[in-house]
Amino acid sequence: MNLRIRTILCLLGNGALVAGLGFWGTALAQIRPETVSSGLENPWGVAFLPSGRFLVTERPGRLRLIGADGKIGAPITGLPAIAAGGQGGLLDALVDSGFEKNRTLYFCFSEPAANGSSNSTALARAQLSEDGTKLENLKIIFSQQPKVASRNHFGCRIVESRDSTLFLTLGDRFSRKEDAQKLDNHLGKIVRIAKDGTVPADNPFVGKAGALPEVWSYGHRNGQGATLAPDGRLWMIEHGPQGGDEINISQAGRNYGWPVITYGENYGGGKIGDGITAKEGMEQPLHYWVPSIAPSGMAFLTSERYGAGWKGNLFVGSLKFGYLDRIELKDGKVVAEHKLLADGRARIRDVKQGPDGWLYVLTDESDGKLLRLRSN
Repeated sequence: MNLRIRTILCLLGNGALVAGLGFWGTALAQIRPETVSSGLENPWGVAFLPSGRFLVTERPGRLRLIGADGKIGAPITGLPAIAAGGQGGLLDALVDSGFEKNRTLYFCFSEPAANGSSNSTALARAQLSEDGTKLENLKIIFSQQPKVASRNHFGCRIVESRDSTLFLTLGDRFSRKEDAQKLDNHLGKIVRIAKDGTVPADNPFVGKAGALPEVWSYGHRNGQGATLAPDGRLWMIEHGPQGGDEINISQAGRNYGWPVITYGENYGGGKIGDGITAKEGMEQPLHYWVPSIAPSGMAFLTSERYGAGWKGNLFVGSLKFGYLDRIELKDGKVVAEHKLLADGRARIRDVKQGPDGWLYVLTDESDGKLLRLRSN
């Protein structure tokens, strides 16, 4: 073994430095996590504002503005009622591509019913005040139907597409998995809407009897990460049950199989449904994990901050095992995976590439952190 490769392998367990070998065996970047902010309570989503600032959600129901210096602001006021508890609360956030002109942002959350007995995932649009302290002109532009008495499987990742429509991942709410195969509800779906909440005319189920027009794809379990690939397609990750977490490329009108096909099994063992992994008319995952890693957060790296070898890699957080998964792709397939930040064993909830080209991650802890991954 040559000296350079042996040195890199030694660095692979070091808490301060993380390195890897490329698919072709070339040395790649060494990274060190730099704490931007700490003291966040179960942060869930991070978005980027001008001048190096950040917008971070805390699951208990707080929206925070973090300065470029890492200083955490007081909770931003003007949020709607939020059903915080279990897996629910204030979840993802997205800054509009035209924010510098319109100050618009979007966030999704668990929305309580009027009587408080049930809830569902909702998507809101608002404008951030000039001083960054409050939300203005708040409007709920989508509300998942039906509402369910559950504290689980909200999904809730937001992606703006190249045509300025919005994608939103929606969970099956755990107790209603069979509804993921039905088009007359929003459970276990990805929906696509315009920024004002209206339905794009080219959605796949517009005009189809018995189908909700917002539905883009279906047969999903609990999408906890979503992003646009460099070619503009929507990629997403979803939690399986016991095993069977998946990476999928969400395409218009396609059925991704849950709960009819899965590479997982019931908690505690036992097959789900007929225990099959494939069926005609249902999409196979691009990749799946057994055992489950509980993936959350998803980003493609398009910068060369970490060297050319990492450009085009996919990054996914693991809640269960507490690492950041660097995924190498070739010809549309996963060819290698590398565990980064594994020594910290912190639950990785979100990962995004910032405007500066660095990767940022959120750790889902009571003393959660926003980390910037620097390259030496």
